[in-house]
Amino acid sequence: MTVQKGLEQRLARLEAIEDIRQLKARYFHACDHKQPDVVRECFAAGPIELRYGRIGNFDDREQMLAVFTELACQPHIIEMHHGQNPRIEVQDADNATGVWGLYYYLIDTRRQIVTQLAGYYEDAYARRDGQWRITRSCYEVTSTQIFDLTEGLARVIFAGGAAPVALDDPGKQAG
Repeated sequence: MTVQKGLEQRLARLEAIEDIRQLKARYFHACDHKQPDVVRECFAAGPIELRYGRIGNFDDREQMLAVFTELACQPHIIEMHHGQNPRIEVQDADNATGVWGLYYYLIDTRRQIVTQLAGYYEDAYARRDGQWRITRSCYEVTSTQIFDLTEGLARVIFAGGAAPVALDDPGKQAG
């Protein structure tokens, strides 16, 4: 009896981890494919905590989606989110935390700028109505490279940690 209960608990933990991996993959894919409705469903309804540096800080998913739609859902913005090395910890049947590495690549075809960021997310997840959702997500930039393509060659504008806002202002992406 005890062995069976332990096996069921381990299986439930592994299923939760895989569900959370799929959730984060769905989020990255929806961001890259400019699907705000899919992005919305990755986050819990109601009060949440989203801290995305220069993109903004948000207390609910609708605030974040308004900015996502304005900045990222533009035909001249091409994004690639590559999540990696997740470390997911299941607290209990309905709560978990995770740390994800992110390699992010942005091509702004209008301004002829390429930006590559690396950093990490610190997330919290809750299972509500049987589905895992993001309840907290904070992103920290650890490295940045920005290239100017206007002269037909990639010219380095910045390489280092977080770029100065004058060089990396997300507001310049808006349509």
